[in-house]
Amino acid sequence: MPSEQQPMITWYEEQFGAFEKSLNGGRTSEIHALRRKGIAAFAALGFPTPRQEEWRFTNIAPITKTAFQPSRQSADLSIVEDRIRPLLLAGAWHLVFVNGQFAPSVSHLAGLPAGVMVSALSEALQKHPNEILPALGAVVRSDENAFTALNTAFLQEGAFIAVRDGMDVERPIQVLFAAHSPGGPTLIQPRNIVIGGARSRFTIVEQYVGVSEHPYLTNAVTEISLGARAVLEHDRVQEESLEAYHVDSLQVHLRRDCRYTSTAVSLGGAIARSTIGTVLDDEGIECTLNGLLLATGTQLLDSHTAIDHARPNCASHELYKSILDGQSHGVFNGKIFVRKDAQKTDAKQTNKTLLLSDDAVIDTKPQLEIFADDVKCTHGATVGQLDDEQIFYLRSRGIAEADARDILTYAFASDVIGRIAVEGVRTRLEPVIHARLSRARTTEHARVHQS
Repeated sequence: MPSEQQPMITWYEEQFGAFEKSLNGGRTSEIHALRRKGIAAFAALGFPTPRQEEWRFTNIAPITKTAFQPSRQSADLSIVEDRIRPLLLAGAWHLVFVNGQFAPSVSHLAGLPAGVMVSALSEALQKHPNEILPALGAVVRSDENAFTALNTAFLQEGAFIAVRDGMDVERPIQVLFAAHSPGGPTLIQPRNIVIGGARSRFTIVEQYVGVSEHPYLTNAVTEISLGARAVLEHDRVQEESLEAYHVDSLQVHLRRDCRYTSTAVSLGGAIARSTIGTVLDDEGIECTLNGLLLATGTQLLDSHTAIDHARPNCASHELYKSILDGQSHGVFNGKIFVRKDAQKTDAKQTNKTLLLSDDAVIDTKPQLEIFADDVKCTHGATVGQLDDEQIFYLRSRGIAEADARDILTYAFASDVIGRIAVEGVRTRLEPVIHARLSRARTTEHARVHQS
């Protein structure tokens, strides 16, 4: 751990001490023992630096130099309710958090079928401790990295979703995390637990939005465990404030004949880092990871994925795309592990990047580590720009150049957007992406004109 980090390490240790004192009798609980392991691991690890291989393209100095205050209270909902309600998906159940705290007035969980539990994690811990406690840390190690350790240290709230064996949940479950930080820099740390029983089938929309333009850090951890033959469609959208920072870790454990699909769209944050790890821990599993990064201005968006083929006769499909404009920086690091006994593995990984500016940068690193001999694995990465001939063709049909560029750019993105399971999410993202591209053009034009 670099010595210059020690003041910030001490800051979070002091914040943990204050948090611990507020718990009163809770300091002797089993869950608090897990928290203590988290703060100890954080103090030992320190924040990652570019000197570490997994972080060499992602400099998080603005995060490590800011004293974020752990959030313990919701924002005034009267201020943010009008911003939240338009984001709620029609026909879905809604579990909403503001600054990491459960917001019942804008959550809607009435009519959940028997055998489906959706609640705030704090409520689930009170009502079903014997079921919840073993799930905490079962998929994510508290000492995996500094951010996971810090999340574990202040573990208190998040989403809990459990679907019993054989349940087919027709309506999507939307989990919305809204950040409103009008005071000093705020640390928001949701911990989410998802358990899918054998033969269950359900859809989750996990969404992070900023409803104010003030600095904050979202540090989220999600643990998913699926039983045999379970099917989960998992849509994830990150739209943090452009003044904010976002780090999330998603770890997924899959059993026999599971079908897991994640489609992730990352749009917000000054710096955003997303990590997905999946373990295919039995035969017959199919895992699909789709992703889209859209960065403008000076944003840094980083996606790390790992698919671990631990057993034979499984398939994985991965498609990640990046669109980079202005002086933005994109990072993609995708790993596929094929263990010694994982024969008959079929794995495909593709990363494609569209650079809209000469100043945009992509660091892409697709990786295969294969220790079995009877496998079919492919991976590749491409980087390019918009086709001048296609732009000319559209302009020759009376379409303005800016509109032509938007049409072609969205066509590139739509390959991922079209894979989102919930129509309401797809419909909402189209104008959001067009607006981002338009704003990026205006900002870049002003920058060039001033220089």
